[in-house]
Amino acid sequence: MSESSAISGQDTIQESFAKRITALESENRSLSEELETTKVEREEVRAKLFESLIANKKYLRELERLKKENLLLKRMPLFLATVVEIGNDYVLLRQHGNNQEFITTAPAELMEKLEVNARVAINNSLTIVRVLDHSLDARAKVMELVEAPDVSYEQVGGLESQIQEIRETVELPLTNPKIFEDIGIEPPRGVLLYGLPGTGKTMLAKAVAHESKATFIHMSGSELVHKFIGEGAQLVRDIFQMAREKAPSIIFIDEIDAVGSIRTHDGTTGSAEVNRTMMQLLAEMDGFRTRGDIKIIAATNRIDILDPALLRPGRFDRIIEIPMPSAEGRLKILQIHAGKMRKDPDVDLMEIAKVTGEASGADLKAIVVEAGMNALRRNASSVNRSDFYSAINKVLGDEVQGSEENLRMFT
Repeated sequence: MSESSAISGQDTIQESFAKRITALESENRSLSEELETTKVEREEVRAKLFESLIANKKYLRELERLKKENLLLKRMPLFLATVVEIGNDYVLLRQHGNNQEFITTAPAELMEKLEVNARVAINNSLTIVRVLDHSLDARAKVMELVEAPDVSYEQVGGLESQIQEIRETVELPLTNPKIFEDIGIEPPRGVLLYGLPGTGKTMLAKAVAHESKATFIHMSGSELVHKFIGEGAQLVRDIFQMAREKAPSIIFIDEIDAVGSIRTHDGTTGSAEVNRTMMQLLAEMDGFRTRGDIKIIAATNRIDILDPALLRPGRFDRIIEIPMPSAEGRLKILQIHAGKMRKDPDVDLMEIAKVTGEASGADLKAIVVEAGMNALRRNASSVNRSDFYSAINKVLGDEVQGSEENLRMFT
């Protein structure tokens, strides 16, 4: 009886331990699940905390912006004035709007930056607070070439002597001014290029812009002609002021005959305004103010109508004619434009140069392009003589009627 009781008691203990172990395992699984849930919740809380930190930084930046804006709204406005005279311990200013003049002072660090005609900002106590930059017309700023044209002197054919002259006049004084000082002469200050349309005047200016290391400012003569009185003259002043600030610089005026023709007066305000603009241009080119390291290149195909005051030495020291290309020049131009073209063996550029006796450089480029288009139309991989023949007839037309015998060799 005692043995059976002992065995029964042992079974009961084992069952109790088994149940206890089962309960503990179940509790462990439950705690593990709670732990995983807690980890997930913790990651979610961390993500929300990170988002809150980012949002907090955003709100702090917005708060700083609003504080600065609030301070600006509370701050008294500044007034604009122009420096008339600078003394040892005073500055004479003329306020814009009412033209009242008054004497004031400026901090030592600002006194060093002040100069006559400089624009300054003043507060209610008429004390100089800030020195402002020179005011320039936005139209003048966009005339500066940021990226130089992709045209080099090697791409200008048949104008070797003209290229040499323009390099001596424009590039050499900017790159090596000492040689002019050694010989005791003043370097040339301006170049006028004239010739028939399409002879390469503008292309030559593009090559100068590409090769020179100076600031290049390009404008057309028609851009200087404006409706309102004094606006054209102000634009000329702003262009030259920008050129002085960014010297060494080169100003290229294309089609200068639009503003530089012989002065006449037909009784209209339009002609009077053109004359005022040209007189301002004359004063900037050679007046009392020193031009500095500024070279001027101008181009026109109507030199016969330009005002004599514009053509005199001191404004344009070199007047260079850009002629129609000779046979040798035409060959060089054709070689430049057709250098990468795939041509049949029967294409002779010398023969084409002889036929196109009346062609300008622009005409020759158009002939090469048109010959290539003719080859594309017939789905060919290279250009033949017939393509050039058709191109010459299309581009030059009546200008080659006198060369029919020469043209027969293309048929």
